[in-house]
Amino acid sequence: MKVLVTGGAGFIGSHLVEQLVASGCGDVTVLDDFNSFYDPSIKHGNLEQVASQIELVQGDIRDRGLIDRLFAERRFDTVIHLAARAGVRPSIQHPELYLRVNIDGTFHLLEAARQHGVQRFIFASSSSVYGINKKVPFSEDDPIQRTISPYAATKLAGEQLCSNYAHLFDMQVVCLRFFTVYGPRQRPDLAISKFVRLIDEGKPIERYGDGSTGRDYTYVADIVDGIMGSLRYQREPFAIFNLGGSHAVTLSELIEEIELAMGRKARIVELPPQPGDVPFTFADVTKAGRELGYHPKFPIREGIRRYVEWHNSRKETAVGIA
Repeated sequence: MKVLVTGGAGFIGSHLVEQLVASGCGDVTVLDDFNSFYDPSIKHGNLEQVASQIELVQGDIRDRGLIDRLFAERRFDTVIHLAARAGVRPSIQHPELYLRVNIDGTFHLLEAARQHGVQRFIFASSSSVYGINKKVPFSEDDPIQRTISPYAATKLAGEQLCSNYAHLFDMQVVCLRFFTVYGPRQRPDLAISKFVRLIDEGKPIERYGDGSTGRDYTYVADIVDGIMGSLRYQREPFAIFNLGGSHAVTLSELIEEIELAMGRKARIVELPPQPGDVPFTFADVTKAGRELGYHPKFPIREGIRRYVEWHNSRKETAVGIA
């Protein structure tokens, strides 16, 4: 199998690439632009363990010429498209950037896949597409009527483009809606990573709203299992699956779990709710369980414990180097 992983140097992508290599997929190409959304050196470090076993290409999915050349040279049979401008709040500040990267970039990849005979295309979508969905848990069959951020809108547009290509060009396409992924290598701007770092440094954390908002936090190893399961999916030419932990945790409960794992209390600064943030997410993973063999294994307490252990090991390594 010749696989292209876009965004493969990022948080989820690097874990997936390691799993692809470990599973014997000997021909993996990573495409990543190493942009400045956060320190690019973090991404380079993410791939240290497998750097000699993959091909790494630095480039932007908006660069259609680069994409066409890459597909012509490498002749991929599978594309796992994780690359995107991520985050609800930054998308409100920079909507045009999100439209260009997440929609135009996805189109360029789908078109190159069509032209070069790619057999399977897997698209990383997001639970944010459900928007203000009052029915819980969220099911893939729920009507999508009210996305509330440019980021969510770009992910829904990506799903629709994927549906077009699957229908028109006989391409096997799977869209995976990720629910609040966390774990080792999590982006430094995301809640769990930021909370652990700030509590460890004795600094206050910011809690938006009254703590009652809920998220279906999903450990990264479970997400990778779901992606690997989608590589085997054959039933329909186009399918959408939720990948979540199937258990909603409030923000207050999350902070309590972090405090428990760290053995320290957080100092909390209360702030108003943020525009664009959905109030609640909760994945129905019945379909993914049936079709992909997806069964999340890491409850929030275990996942947080593992994340804190990883954080502490990184700190000890840094001290040892110093």
